[in-house]
Amino acid sequence: MKNLLLDTDVILDFFFDRKPFSEDASVLLSLCEKQQLNAYITPVSISNIYYILRRVSSHEKIIDKLKQLLSIVHILAMDEHAVQKALYSRFKDFEDALQHFAALESGKIEVIVTRNVKDYKHSQIGVMDPESFVKMILSKEP
Repeated sequence: MKNLLLDTDVILDFFFDRKPFSEDASVLLSLCEKQQLNAYITPVSISNIYYILRRVSSHEKIIDKLKQLLSIVHILAMDEHAVQKALYSRFKDFEDALQHFAALESGKIEVIVTRNVKDYKHSQIGVMDPESFVKMILSKEP
């Protein structure tokens, strides 16, 4: 089973049904639900997702959606060491740096799936956009 980090943008594509990106996000989450992929997100993603969804929905509805999400994805730990590495990294986007170093520190993540591939040019982990990743996974199915 492939261990991947889903970047915040992929989850938001799903929740906001942002076409055409939501289609690949749906496939990814469906594969997680079927336990064909092992997806992780970070506490930063949870916080950002809540904050952005709160603009359009109630606290109760968002919490329910987050509980559903967490029934099919896992949360990576993020500690001081990961934050310190992010602060001193060459990443231009601090959130992406936090995501990257949490993934790296975990030792579990094989690929980061994000629509912002260019923001991860300093990544020490492979990075793919959702469309390419979905095509790769589906081409490997029997």
